[in-house]
Amino acid sequence: MKREIERMEVQDFFHVPVLSGQVIEGLAVRPDGHYLDATVGGGGHSRLILEAAPDVRVTAIDQDEDALAAAQKILGAFGERVKFIHSNFAAYDFPLSKYTGIIADLGVSSHHLDTSERGFSFRAPANLDMRMNRRQSLTAADVINDWDEAELANIFFQYGEERLSRRIARRIVQQRPFHMTTELAEAIASCVPPKYRYGRIHPATRVFQALRIVVNNELKSLETFLSKAPNALVPGGKIAIISFHSLEDRIVKHSFKDSPFLQVLTKKPIEAQEEEIVNNPRARSAKLRIAERVEEQ
Repeated sequence: MKREIERMEVQDFFHVPVLSGQVIEGLAVRPDGHYLDATVGGGGHSRLILEAAPDVRVTAIDQDEDALAAAQKILGAFGERVKFIHSNFAAYDFPLSKYTGIIADLGVSSHHLDTSERGFSFRAPANLDMRMNRRQSLTAADVINDWDEAELANIFFQYGEERLSRRIARRIVQQRPFHMTTELAEAIASCVPPKYRYGRIHPATRVFQALRIVVNNELKSLETFLSKAPNALVPGGKIAIISFHSLEDRIVKHSFKDSPFLQVLTKKPIEAQEEEIVNNPRARSAKLRIAERVEEQ
C-alpha cells in the first residue's frame, strides 16, 4: 500500500515550466554541454535542455524529495545523461568552471499549490506546513503561533509587501493558536476592510507568501546561490533565473549587475506572452533574467 501511495505522489507531481522556449534560446544549449538545473521540480526545463542538442548532460537538484522523485521518473529515459542530487541550491557544493549553463525556476510549483496537504494554499483545509524540504523542523504553524506580534508584522510587510501587516499580526496573536490553512485565511479576511476583503486577490495571499519565504529562508538562499553559481560556469556559459515576485527579481537583477563574473544579457526581464498566460495563468508574474560568464577582469 505504501509503495502504491508513493507511486501516486510521483505521478501527481505536476508543474508546467514557464518561459520554456525563452529559457532554451537564452541558454543557447550546446552539443555535449553540461547544465545545472538548480530547481528541477517536475523536470520540465531539464527535459527541454536534454532534447535541445545531442549528448547534453544535466545535473538536477531539488530540496523537495517529491519533486526529485518525479523528475527521476520523467527524465528516466535519458539514463546516465542525468545526475540527481537532493539539496537546496544554496547548500549545493558548486564545482569550479564546470557548467555550460545554469537554470533556476524560483518559487512554488503548481504541485505545491495544488497539493493541499503541503499547506502552501488556503483553498482547502490543511496543516500550516509550507516546508519545501520536509526534513527541516520549522513550519508555518511554528511561525504563526510562536513568533511575537512585531516579528509577524515585520515579515508580512517585508516579505509579503502587506500594507495592513500590523492589523493582521494583531488579529493573529489575539486568535492563535492556528493549525489549519483555512482558519488562518479566515482570520486574516475578517480583520481587513470590506473593499480589501473582496478585492482582486484574497487578503491572505501576501501573508501566505511571506510565511513561505520565511519557512524556507528563500531570499537568503537565493542570495547565497547567486553568489556561488557564477564561479561554476565555464567562460561563455549562461545563467537563467525565473522569478515570480518583485523581491526575488530585485535580488537577481542586482546580483547579475554587481557580479564581476557576469555580463547581463537582459536589460529588462523577459515576460510571458499572452498565449502562454492563457494556457498557464501562473506564467503571468514570471520574469526571466539571463547573464553570461565572462573572464575575470
